[in-house]
Amino acid sequence: MTMNDGKAFEAVRIGIVSVSDRASTGAYEDKGLPALQDWLTRALRNPIHFEAHLIPDERPMIAQTLKALVDEARCDLVLTTGGTGPALRDVTPEATLDVADREMPGFGEQMRQISLRFVPTAILSRQVAVIRGRALIINLPGQPKAIAETLEGLRGADGEVLVNGIFAAVPYCLDLLCGPYLDTRDELIRAFRPKSAQRRTGA
Repeated sequence: MTMNDGKAFEAVRIGIVSVSDRASTGAYEDKGLPALQDWLTRALRNPIHFEAHLIPDERPMIAQTLKALVDEARCDLVLTTGGTGPALRDVTPEATLDVADREMPGFGEQMRQISLRFVPTAILSRQVAVIRGRALIINLPGQPKAIAETLEGLRGADGEVLVNGIFAAVPYCLDLLCGPYLDTRDELIRAFRPKSAQRRTGA
C-alpha cells in the first residue's frame, strides 16, 4: 500500500514470538502471544498482519524463526517474549544476536530502567534489540504486565508521561529503515518523530 498524506494507514507485518519450553509443549497456556497481539492492536491504527510462533528455548530454533520472519515472511517488526533471564535455558538474546546485522542497545537499556521502577530484579533481564536487513527485532519480558509496562512506559495520576516506553521510538526507527509509517494511538503510546518526519495520515 502506498502512503499518501491524509489517505489510508499503511499495512504492517509484525512477527510475534513466544519462547517457552513448557508452553510450547502444552504444559501451560501461553500468555505472551495474546498479550503482544492485544497490545499492538490497541496501540496501532495501521492494519496489522501477525505472524505468530510459539517455540521452545532452543537457540538454533529461535534464530531460525527470527530469520524466517524477516527474510521470508518479510516482517517489518519482530517482537519476542520470554527467555531473557539468567537461567541456563534462557537463550533468546544470544539467538537474536546470532541473526543481527546491527545492535540497538538503547532499547534494552530503557526496558531495564522502566522495570527497575517495579522490581529490583530487573537488572537480571538481558533483553536486546537488533536490526536485520530492514527489520527491527526486539526482545521483551515474559510477563504480560511487564510487556505492557516496557512498551507503554509510565504515566502519573494526571496522565502525564513520566518515563517513555520503548515503543515511542519504534515508528521512527522503522521510518529510518524505509519501513511502513506506523500511526499510534496517543492515549496509549505516542510515537516520537522529528517534525520533518511527521506525516498526516488517516482515512
